This record gives sequence, C-alpha cells and structure tokens, in this order.
Amino acid sequence: MQGLVGRLRERLGPARVVTEPSDMTGQLAEMRGLYQGTAAAVVYPADTDEVAFVVAECAAARVAVVAQGGNTGLVGGGVPHGGIVLSLARLDRVREVDGLNATITVEAGCILQRVQEAAAEAGFLFPLSLASEGTCRIGGNLATNAGGTAVLRYGNMRELTLGLEVVLADGRIWHGLKGLRKDNTGYDLRDLFIGSEGTLGIITAAVLKLYPRPLARATAFVGCGGPQPALALFERFRAGAGDHLTAFEYIPRFGLDIVLKHVPGVVRPLQGDHAAHALIELSSPQSDLDLGGRLEEILAAAIEDGIVEDATIGASEAQSRALWGLRESLSEVQKLEGGSIKHDVAVPVSRVAEFIEAATQACEAEMPGIRVCAFGHFGDGNIHFNLSQPVGMDKAAYLAQWEHFNRIVHDIVHAMNGSIAAEHGIGLIKRDELTLYKDPVALDLMRTLKASLDPLGILNPGKVLPERPAEPLQSTLSPMVARS
Repeated sequence: MQGLVGRLRERLGPARVVTEPSDMTGQLAEMRGLYQGTAAAVVYPADTDEVAFVVAECAAARVAVVAQGGNTGLVGGGVPHGGIVLSLARLDRVREVDGLNATITVEAGCILQRVQEAAAEAGFLFPLSLASEGTCRIGGNLATNAGGTAVLRYGNMRELTLGLEVVLADGRIWHGLKGLRKDNTGYDLRDLFIGSEGTLGIITAAVLKLYPRPLARATAFVGCGGPQPALALFERFRAGAGDHLTAFEYIPRFGLDIVLKHVPGVVRPLQGDHAAHALIELSSPQSDLDLGGRLEEILAAAIEDGIVEDATIGASEAQSRALWGLRESLSEVQKLEGGSIKHDVAVPVSRVAEFIEAATQACEAEMPGIRVCAFGHFGDGNIHFNLSQPVGMDKAAYLAQWEHFNRIVHDIVHAMNGSIAAEHGIGLIKRDELTLYKDPVALDLMRTLKASLDPLGILNPGKVLPERPAEPLQSTLSPMVARS
C-alpha cells in the first residue's frame, strides 16, 4: 500500500493524497451514522486523466477504489471498507452550455445547485431538485439515478442524461460524452453506469438535458381524507393539467404536525384537521398562461365532489415558497421525533394509496404506538415510508427492529410488483435483501456485468450485489452501535 500511495503522491502531489485519519473523517462515515468505514487514503484528482491514473494504479495493486461525491447518500453506498477513496470534488467545471442543443456538459464533482445556477444563467432550467442540492454532486446523482420532486414532469437522472464520460476499472476512459437524442449504434452503455453506484465504472462528466425556464407557476396545498382521495385528485390533475403538472407531493397528518411543531415561524396552511395533504405545482414556460385559474377550476370541482376537504393557493412567490418549505422540512424534523426506520419504495401509481393503507395497518398492528410518516412523490409512485418510534420507547431498542419492519413493508411492496429501492439506491443497507425480492435471472445478469466490467472487483466492492467480494477485498464495515 505504501508503494501505491507513493506513486499517487508523485503524480497528484502530496496535498491531494490524504492519509492522516483525522483528515479523512468526513469521507469514512455514512451521513446518517449508519456505517463507519476505513480507508488507506483519500485522493483528490483534478481531471479525468488523473482519475484514470489513480484507477489504473489501484487495479495494478489490486486495491479497492470507492468513488465519492458529496457523500450525501442514504444507503451506505459511498462508505469505504479499506482501499482508496477517490473524491471527485475537484472535477467541478461546467464544460459547456449548448443553448441550441439544450444541453449542459458538467463534470461529476459539480454541486447540483451550481448546475441549476449555470442553467439559469443561460436562460434554461435543469429540473433535478433535491433537499441536499447545495451539497450533493452530479456524479452521485448519476450513480444513484436520483429523482427528487420533479420526476413526475421531467424524469429522474437517467431521463435527464444524454452522454457520459466514464473511467473503467482498468483505467481506460470511455468517451461517451455526446449530446445526441438518437444514437442507435449498439448497446446503450450509458444506462449501465447510471444507477450502478460506482460498481461498474467511475463517471467523470455528463451531458445533461436542459428545459425552458418556467415563467408561470402556481402552487396549491390541499387537505383531504386520506391516500385514496389524494390518488383520485392526482388523476384529475393529470387529466386536467397534462404536462403542466410538475409536482404532486403527499404529506400525511403526522408529517405536517411535526413540521409545525419543530420549525420556527411555520404557519398552519389550512383550517381544521386533515388525514392527508397534497402539495401540487403547475408550471409552464408561457408567461401569460393562467395556471392559478386552472388550479382553482380543478380544485373547485374536487371540493364539490367531496374529494378535497380544503385547499389554499399560493397568492405570491413568497407564499408558494412557504408551502414548499413544509414539504422540504419534513425529512429533517423526523430526526427530532426519535428513531426513524426508513423505507424508500415504489409501487405502480395505481396502487400507491392501497400500499400506504396496507403498510400502515400492518406496521401499526405489529407495534402499537408506532407513528407512520408516509410521504413523497405520489405522482410517480415513490413513497418514503418512514416509521417514527413510539413516544417514550428506547431508541436503540426500537431501531433494533429495523430488519423486522423491512420485511413487513418490503413484502407488501413486492406483492404489489413494486421496488424496495426507488431513488436512494441499494448500497449496503438493502444489498442482502435483493436475494429476497430481485428476480434470480436479473441478479445473475448483474453479476455477469460486474465480472465483465470489473473482473478484479476493485470498484466499490461489497455494494449493490448481494455477495461479498473475495479476499483481500473483504468488507470490514459494521453498523454503528447506535444508529441515528
């Protein structure tokens, strides 16, 4: 290992090869504290050629390489277990904005918010929006096929990407950085790497799609009697607003209550008590379009038919931002209610209300007092089905039931032909569950791809695929005693 570190320092410079444990702390732990890892060094290449050099040297030495962006992942996919952490933080250039082609070419270390700003400066929209957009990086967004609040209208990262530049496990560079919307010259290699969590190659740059900036926008916050009325309302908006429907987010009573409880200055948006809420946004690049009027029409008919109990429409940009703030605060305030067992799942949109009802009933029957916080991207079937501990229960004792509740929730998801990983990825936390829910032929194909593209098993070993790598790349990870 010392020889490898020496060669890396000779090429990159001593300051960009960090080996002091105290200087690597931020790169060794999962952001929620679920896992703690180890590494011999964290390296900071400045361009694609330097990334290729690091990977080639690690391949020659048979040392594991874990690519890392902002380290904001939620499944342990970026936690190293030995080997080298390859930080992409210095690959942060916006290489090109092509207005006529409506694309932006960026390096993997670009912070998502910077990409949004660069698009806006050119008069366009890059629509990916996440709670961590001020710290997460494009490479990680690609590696996990990130989604966010605008998937309903624009799709997730796979739909937002046209071309990639990727360093392969042997240090070669695949130059697939093309802004083509049609390219039928064989297998779609791009989609192999998006969502692969750095196990098949290391993405160093991408060509991303841009869209016209919304010049008209309207936001509503709605109260209704539960997930079934919310689904009926979504169907009406999909039919009545078409492509103008940008977001349809679901928030349960408990979710709104804890936001009101813990976020200073927040005002209850509706009178009365409602079992469920929907945050709805319409947008258009046409400035003269009366989206507020369309919102009112659809909501008025829904109120008359008993689907909606109450609703408010943001009368200004500030009011609309305040309504969005209720949704954006939800993940953070859950921490203040004690232990939270989290599930990031997807089912067909037609069954999303049925899933929420069935999973809620099953979990409440299993543990009286458990508080279900099922929220998220209702319009694309992705629900964050989180379970807050009963009031007064010991946190460690509660979190010890994580795998038990996984089985309850994931069995229901599987029975509805859904997915146990919607937008956060597999990483470590869901890796071993794939054997229970993934088609065996699909797993064999995944293993075949891994063996072909990374025959030495050096790229992010032990992640995604439910089998441990052979020595000397055996995992040394262990869950931390107190999950938080």
